[in-house]
Amino acid sequence: MALLALAQVGKDYARVKPRGGRVRLVWDLLRERSAKDVFRALDDVSFAIERGESLGVIGENGAGKSTLLKIIAGVIKPTRGIVEVNGRVGALLELGSGFHPEYTGLANIDLAAALLGLAPAEIAASRERIIEFAGLGDHIREPIKHYSSGMVVRLGFAVATALAPDILITDEVLAVGDESFQKKCIAWMERYLADGGTLLFCSHSMFHVQKLCRHALWLKDGRAERYGTAADVTRDYLAYHEEKEAKAKGAISLERAKYSGWYAIQRLELDTTEVERGRDLTVAGDVFTPDGRAPVVVVGVVRADGTPVFGLTSDMDAIALRRASENLWHFTLTLLALPLQPGRYTVRAHAADPEGVRVFDQVECGFTVRGETRELGLVHLRHRWHDGVDR
Repeated sequence: MALLALAQVGKDYARVKPRGGRVRLVWDLLRERSAKDVFRALDDVSFAIERGESLGVIGENGAGKSTLLKIIAGVIKPTRGIVEVNGRVGALLELGSGFHPEYTGLANIDLAAALLGLAPAEIAASRERIIEFAGLGDHIREPIKHYSSGMVVRLGFAVATALAPDILITDEVLAVGDESFQKKCIAWMERYLADGGTLLFCSHSMFHVQKLCRHALWLKDGRAERYGTAADVTRDYLAYHEEKEAKAKGAISLERAKYSGWYAIQRLELDTTEVERGRDLTVAGDVFTPDGRAPVVVVGVVRADGTPVFGLTSDMDAIALRRASENLWHFTLTLLALPLQPGRYTVRAHAADPEGVRVFDQVECGFTVRGETRELGLVHLRHRWHDGVDR
C-alpha cells in the first residue's frame, strides 16, 4: 500500500465577476450548484509515493504546485479525484503563520507546536532542541513582532523539526533565510530521508530538487507535464525555459537563394537527437552556391537559450566541401566525445561565401545530451582531485 496516492485529482476555483457576481455565486452554492465560471487550478493529477521515497514538485508560478500540496496536507479539499494518505503528514507550507506577534519566541514554540499536533509532553521534550536549531540566541525571549522575516522562518522550521511525520511536505522553505540556515535545513532533511522519512519537496531550485529527490513531478498549467527521475524531469524543465527564450530562425528557400545570388543551407541533419555525454555527434548538410564555387560552412553549438558553447568554420581546418551537383555542396562534421553537460542544445549552421567573409543564413537542429550529473556549467572538464596524501 502506497503511503500517498492521488488519482485524477483536480481543483477548481470560482471566478467572481463584478456587478452581482458574488451574490450569484453564493446563491448557486446555497442551492448546491457548482459555479458556472471556474478557474481550473489543478486537473487530472495522479501519482503514488511509497514510504522512504522523495518527490520534487516543480513548475512555473501559477502551475498549481501550492494547490497540490495544500490538498495533500488537508488544508483544502479537491474538487474531484481521490487522495489517499496512509500516514501522518507534516506540512511546512507557510512557516511562521501560526505565530502570535505579541508573544515571545519561547511562547510561540509552545503555541505552534500545539497547533501542529504535539502533546504537552512532546513539546517539553523537544523545546531545547528547537531552541538550539533556531539559533536565535537571546532573541528567543523577545516578542516575534521584533523579528526579521528570516528569524521568523528560522523559528518556524525549528518547530517543524520536532515533528516526526511519515510524510514531510515543504513549499519553498529554502527560498528564504541565509546560506548557513539553508545548509542546516538541507542537512536536517537529508537525515530525515536517511532515517526512512518520505519527502514531498516543492522548489524553484533544480539543484536542491536533484540533491534531495529521487523523482520529480513537473506541473504545467495545472496538469502533470512529466513525471520521472529528478535528473530527467529537471533537465527537461530547464530546457523548456531555455527554449522559451530562444529565437528561432528559418532557412533561406532555394528559390530566394537563386534569385538573390545568396549562399544558403538547404539541408541540415544530425545522426541522432539524443546522445550520451562523451559520445560522438555527427552533423551533415548541403549548401547551395549561386556561382558553383565551393562555399564555407560555419557550424556552432549553443545551449537552448542561445548561450554559445563552440563554433568553427570549414576553412579554419582547410576543409573543402564535397561537390554533390553543379550548385550543391555537401559537408559532414563529427564532434568527438562530446563533453557537454546534460541538457538541450542546438547545432547552428551558416552558409558563407568562399572567402568566408559574408554569412547569409542560419539553420538549426536541436539535440539532447543525456546523462546524470550535479556538476555545474556547460561542459565537463576532465579532472583529478588530489587528497594531499603522498603516494
